[in-house]
Amino acid sequence: MNPRLLATFLVLGSFPLLAQTPDLASAGVAHTSDIGFSYTIPANWEVVDSKAALPAAQAEVAKTAKSEDEKKGIGCVQVALTARHGDPASVVVVVALPYDCYGMTMTEKDLPSFGSGTAEGIKNTFNISSAVHGAYTVGTHSMWVERANGVLKDSPGMNYTVETVCSILKKGAVCWMAMAADKAGLQ
Repeated sequence: MNPRLLATFLVLGSFPLLAQTPDLASAGVAHTSDIGFSYTIPANWEVVDSKAALPAAQAEVAKTAKSEDEKKGIGCVQVALTARHGDPASVVVVVALPYDCYGMTMTEKDLPSFGSGTAEGIKNTFNISSAVHGAYTVGTHSMWVERANGVLKDSPGMNYTVETVCSILKKGAVCWMAMAADKAGLQ
């Protein structure tokens, strides 16, 4: 799996994403993906429809693709969720790569390069410092995580906690990326 392709996830989503488990007492509607994951966002978060912008972003990123496999992967990326909360806004973006579209599957051994490639894409939007990464398990799923401090390149006074969490599933790969503007955004 090409880490450069993975970095395009962030470019396509234009936002980082956080995979914190929401407080279920304040949870909103649960969502389920066709590739085998589900998530619940807090009721006070606003879901943003970013799907209309995806084709143009994919076309722009595909211009710099270095292989046909990379172009194919860019065309297969799906934005499962974009949500925001607060002012300044904390943002969560969930991106998925379905294997049936991409034509190849990934295994657990691909997870570190998949995750780090996706996290690398954050550097297109943020100046990153103090990055820490690790791995953990949720049920039977291995998760790769990176948390860092990030300052928006376009707004140097805007400081965020940036987190990327990725997993390899049976039907596809998924990453949750977040930029949290404050402690409430991390919750």
